[in-house]
Amino acid sequence: MNDSLTINVLRLRTGSVNKLPGYMTAHSAGMDLYADLSHDTLLSPGERAMIPTGIAIELPDGYEAQIRPRSGLAIRHGITLVNSPGTIDPDYRGEIAVIVINHGSEPFIIKSGDRIAQMVFTRFVRVELVEVPELNKTARGEGGFGHTGKS
Repeated sequence: MNDSLTINVLRLRTGSVNKLPGYMTAHSAGMDLYADLSHDTLLSPGERAMIPTGIAIELPDGYEAQIRPRSGLAIRHGITLVNSPGTIDPDYRGEIAVIVINHGSEPFIIKSGDRIAQMVFTRFVRVELVEVPELNKTARGEGGFGHTGKS
């Protein structure tokens, strides 16, 4: 696929030496986001913190950026995101910050420049909801979590 999109990015702190978000491989869906901290952050088991990235972006209307956990941090250290995926709306111009939580059993130190999350860009549509007296019937109906059971 050759779809591409140009997004304006603004560094928010003069003198920051952090890399801008980037793709780690030619086929990565998400760009890695980097922590931009004035000092290391110790995250104890069960603790959460908002980690700044030092950047803001300018999305075109009809696009969002989804902020997602990094699988390596999750499996090795139990570090994930509280609101996953987080959504950056096209009219937001503030700093992208990531709410991380330590689900691991050991304290975890986040340093400036650490890759802490990934950002995936996607199109979205806005819908108009229409209230109706009933919905069309389907074979599934109201069957929810675990409704199919085991065969």
